[in-house]
Parts: sequence; C-alpha cells; structure tokens
Amino acid sequence: MKYLFIFIILFNISYAYAQDNIIELYRHNGMKNIQKQLDIVLGTKEYWLNYLQDKDIKYGYYESIKNILICSKNKKELFVYQNSNFKLTQILKTPILVGKYKGDKRSEGDHKTPNGAYKITKKLTKLDSFYGPLALVTSYPSTYDKLKNNSGHGIWIHGFPLDGKRDDYTKGCIALNNTTLKKLSKNIDYKNSILLITPNNIKQITKDDISNILAQLYSWRYAWKYNDIQSYLSFYDKDFKKLNKTNLSQFARYKKRIFSKNQKKTIIFHNINISYYKDNIYKITLEEIYKAPYYSFIGSKELYIKYINQKISIITEN
Repeated sequence: MKYLFIFIILFNISYAYAQDNIIELYRHNGMKNIQKQLDIVLGTKEYWLNYLQDKDIKYGYYESIKNILICSKNKKELFVYQNSNFKLTQILKTPILVGKYKGDKRSEGDHKTPNGAYKITKKLTKLDSFYGPLALVTSYPSTYDKLKNNSGHGIWIHGFPLDGKRDDYTKGCIALNNTTLKKLSKNIDYKNSILLITPNNIKQITKDDISNILAQLYSWRYAWKYNDIQSYLSFYDKDFKKLNKTNLSQFARYKKRIFSKNQKKTIIFHNINISYYKDNIYKITLEEIYKAPYYSFIGSKELYIKYINQKISIITEN
C-alpha cells in the first residue's frame, strides 16, 4: 500500500522536476527521505491546482461534507446542494424567514440571523408546536463568534406553527414551511452538512484561492512536522488568540519548548473542509492524527484563518 500511495501521488504531480527528484531519492536511498519530499510537494500550489482541476469547489472545499445549505438573508432564500465527490447538485430551493433586523448577530435578543459557516449539530422532534414538526440545531456561536464576544444561542432551522399563524420574521432563526422542512430533513445527511449564511449572494471561491490555502495549510504542517519553529510561527496572525485567552506570545513560548526537543512526529490530515466564513475569513475543519514519542492525539481540529493577498494567517484554533 505504501508504494501504491507513492505512485498515485507521482501520477498526479504535473511538473516533471518534482517527479524526477522523488525518483532519484528513491533510486539512491530507497524509501529514505521520500516522505519528506512528498510533504514538500503537498505544500505546493501547483499540486493542488492539478488536483482540483475537475472539482466543483465554488462554495468551498469539502472532503467529508455531504450537503451544503446556503441561506441568503436579504433574498430570503435557502439553497441546498448535494456534494458527491466534489460534484454539486442542487436538490432544493425554498423561500424562508430570517431575523427581524438586518446585519450580523452580535448579542442575545438582537433578533438578527448570524453570518458565517455553521455545522448542524442535531435534529429535534420533541419541541413546542410553534417551531413546526422538527428543528435542525446549528453550532452558533462558533469558536470565532465566541472569540469576538458574540453572544446568543438557539439558532435553528425550523418550521411554522402547527396550530396558527406567525410573523413574517424570526428572532434570528431560519424558518420555512413544514412540508419543505420535512423534505429537507429527509434528503440531507444533517450530521455531515454545512450551513453558509450570507447577507446576499454567497461568495464563490476560486480554485486558485483554494489551492493557495491548501498548499499553505500543508506548508504549516511541514514546518510543524519537521520542527521548523520560525516557519511554523510565521503562519500565525499577530492578533492570534485562543478561547482560553492564550495570545501569540504565550503560544510561541510554549511551542518553542516543544520544538526544541526535535522529536520525530507523524502528522496526518484528512476529511479537510474549507468554507468561506465572512470578512476575508475562512473556516477550516479537519481530522488530525498526531503521534510523537510522549504525546498522541486523534481527533478534530478547527482553524479560522485570514486570507489576504494570497497569504493565510491563523487567527484562532481549537
């Protein structure tokens, strides 16, 4: 399987120099240093442009997301897409109700629907009849919302009252008629869906931008894996902060202690999902396998990055 993996990577690399370099490393040293060279290739924009050439990523790059829900607040419309191997098919378009007031949600009770990219965390069926037959619960407030001290909770996709009329707006949720809501629930994998909420039309993402982001994500991983502390820290924004209030200076001191041990690491990313969030900010989620001599981790990682002038900078991670 190891040799098959190498062959597949080589086959997908579009520039001959990298192929020749890897083959020469193998010819002279066997498997030694091959992995490092492949890690270098994963950090190149050219590799990712080639990989993405036949993929539909205009609403984001999704390795594990099966459904993309796009809410246009000002148009009061919800679009739903099926994502199958990076091929998008629209399966639903429906009118909706959103929060009473325009703008991004900032606080509890402001009657605004948030802008951003959110997971659907669960489905509720036993609830007040005002919300219709069911509700899909979103992950608002996100890590980024919490970092910005945006408050509030209970942003749902729900239905109309079962026993009466309602206003033509919500307190911040997304509401649609009950028949369509049941159809939506039946036809999506809500546990593997993303909800993109935008004031108007969703920002369409170019392959050039996604290639840049993926290449830099893997360059960050390369620096992390091979203990290059200066390169690693260069990917972090000067205003980086974690939810526990750790700032960049504190984070850097901690990482310098870890990197100084020069430990051999295994770091694998899979199920990478990249969504445009808002205001030149992207949300990246992935599954990570991390193994070092004295510590290991297998689980989910979440990054929020600024993407300005084709350069990423990490503003928070979780």
